Amino acid sequence: MKSIKRVFIVDGKPFFPIGGQSSSSSAYNNSESEAAFKAVKLLHGNTLITDIYWEHIEPEEGKFDFTMVDDLIGSAQRYGIKLILLWFATWKNANMDYTPDWVKTNPRKFKRVISPMGTDLWSLSPYCKANFEADKKAFATFCKYLKTKDTKRTVIGIQVENEPGIFGSDRDYGPEAQQIFDQAVPAKILTWLKKSGKGPVYDIWQKAGGKESGTWPELFGWDAGELMSAWGIGSYIDEVAAAGKAIYDIPMYQNVWLMEVRRLDSRWMTAGETYPSGGAVTKVLDFYKTFTPHLDLIAPDIKYYNTRKFETVCAAYSRDDNPLFFPETPPALALFRAVADYNLQGYSRMFFLESIVAEDGSVRPEAKLGVDTVRSVAAAIPLILKYQGTGKIHAVVQEDDIDAQLFDMDGYYGSAVFGEGHVPHVPKDWRHFTPPPDEQTGGATGPDRGRGLVIQADKNEFYLVGASYRLFLRPKMAPEKRLDATFVTDHWQSKLAHQLKVDEGHFDKNGEFIVDRRRNGDVISGGVWVEADCGVIRVIMCD
Repeated sequence: MKSIKRVFIVDGKPFFPIGGQSSSSSAYNNSESEAAFKAVKLLHGNTLITDIYWEHIEPEEGKFDFTMVDDLIGSAQRYGIKLILLWFATWKNANMDYTPDWVKTNPRKFKRVISPMGTDLWSLSPYCKANFEADKKAFATFCKYLKTKDTKRTVIGIQVENEPGIFGSDRDYGPEAQQIFDQAVPAKILTWLKKSGKGPVYDIWQKAGGKESGTWPELFGWDAGELMSAWGIGSYIDEVAAAGKAIYDIPMYQNVWLMEVRRLDSRWMTAGETYPSGGAVTKVLDFYKTFTPHLDLIAPDIKYYNTRKFETVCAAYSRDDNPLFFPETPPALALFRAVADYNLQGYSRMFFLESIVAEDGSVRPEAKLGVDTVRSVAAAIPLILKYQGTGKIHAVVQEDDIDAQLFDMDGYYGSAVFGEGHVPHVPKDWRHFTPPPDEQTGGATGPDRGRGLVIQADKNEFYLVGASYRLFLRPKMAPEKRLDATFVTDHWQSKLAHQLKVDEGHFDKNGEFIVDRRRNGDVISGGVWVEADCGVIRVIMCD
């Protein structure tokens, strides 16, 4: 059993934030943010991740206006959900769009990153003291106000900056930065490298010769620019977070624009070109985790559906010193594997959250698949919090070219069957009736791809969420008993594996399972079928 470190706590209890992240400009006024709150409720979520803009709260240097903070907290309390606030300041997607006008229009004081060609980039330099002091002061003032204003603790976390880094260069080539580049690498970095003895940064150091001292290019060769950027940006953000935490000790994290290719127009993994240089990508994650002690976690923004790539990133960012959290990720199939196999701590749906809301307030039909996926995870939160790290949570993911997925569980073998499997007609109830092939009159398409979670709470007690699969359970028994068993016609389920109860239900606010509907008879003879609108399905087997 693995001990799970929970970052988000509400009323003294572990909390699994789930919901969505609003569009980048939705927090400017109540009318736009309202759509985001409605979307979170449609997802059956409990948390909205939304933005706080430096330019908005400090329109004039030293003069602050926290009206937007008041509005967001008020709306969240009215909707009964929590907030995670994003600090859009020095960096938002590797640029300075959300800095105040008095910063943007004064590049002599608030210096920008200089490219190798000597041109200013639309990015503030992490080596400029004026940039850092202004951001730190604004963030600390915001944290002070939040601590005083949010007496009900509606805000449960803060993201410090947003996808930081540099585009257009691997590093800052300005005079202050160049001086640092040509100086000896700080001794504490070398001490850490020698002690760690492994990892991507260690490998880069060894490839460059493993020197005991030297400048950034002498120690890290080709990757020196990106590593110095990571050191400079990571230190900047950690000190901003430290200033805030000294006032208000609330969970703080940083998100990451990943280096792994996510679009066809980004075929190369090149710092400053296809991803921001200096962000906490997998190459420098060890660096960040060592030298940003005031950040509770580093969160990857996974924005693709390929399950192999998805799981590779999960494996990299799910560490003993870094709980896995998704602040902006689409509702991909592998989300269930993140919960089951990588102990995901929370999830926020990204990509036009507000667009899932139809004019009549319902879910837009084209958004239903993604909404169902998020709702399925939300329905299982009490089980997720209880059983993560125990090996009792199993992810159901219908990969290409498979019709079933097998599980080895305590006392049972399980088989999640997809696409109606080997049973010609699955007898569900009238709400989910699909005519047999000879009764179909039009080109009916196949069911949605199977996905979900199977959680074994006790030897004979199982909970299922998700959609488009059926679970068959077969007891483990000695070979002589197994071979003597009598099977049903389709050979999928032993007659010895009787279901005592199959109930559809939900968990109440105290985490107790409430039965909404009992299944029996024909509707349980073809396996325990799972659809998103059934909520949580509890199966109790009979010995």
